[in-house]
Amino acid sequence: MNFWEYLVNRHQQLLADAYQHASAVFQCMVVATVLGVLIGIAGYRSEWAGNLATTTTATILTVPALALIGLLIPVVGLGVPPTVIALTLYGLLPVVRNAIVGLRGVDPTLVDAATGIGMSRPARLLRVELPLAWPPILTGIRVSTQMLMGIAAIAAYASGPGLGNVIFRGLASLGSANALNQVLAGTLGIIVLALLFDAAYVLLGRLTIPRGIRA
Repeated sequence: MNFWEYLVNRHQQLLADAYQHASAVFQCMVVATVLGVLIGIAGYRSEWAGNLATTTTATILTVPALALIGLLIPVVGLGVPPTVIALTLYGLLPVVRNAIVGLRGVDPTLVDAATGIGMSRPARLLRVELPLAWPPILTGIRVSTQMLMGIAAIAAYASGPGLGNVIFRGLASLGSANALNQVLAGTLGIIVLALLFDAAYVLLGRLTIPRGIRA
């Protein structure tokens, strides 16, 4: 069976795996974005707090994905829980770093002007600082998503959802008729999903970033 025949015969299962893969990455990125921005808000005003946040989240990335998932299995079991925890942790660094950089890069005169017209600190943050910091934050989200697309495939080791299962099945049956087809289908599926997500982020940026501050 050639590759195209394999795709035709298994397209329903591949589409289901692709949906699970995209869903897992998307949901984990939502959580990582919320946590990352909150950490950035907590740390951007202080040099040591910002460095601590960046160093801590960077340290997480030094742990091999397979090792982290393996360490989580005895604690939370197989399936979705270790996948969600691992992907969320790996997605933090670019968001945290870019949130801190973006918030620190806001023109102080704009913040002073907002203070001068009576805005409270939360109001300044929500209506002035975060909107101006959104472009670098969105860039961090894009970078994190691209990383998580590949890392999510490793979650199949813990019976996690997604296209990693197709790749692992192919690797486990190397030498069989469809082994290479499975590996290729899973890999290409992840690449396509990554490109689709990135295109969606580009569109989101055009819709949410004013032309005057768009890079």
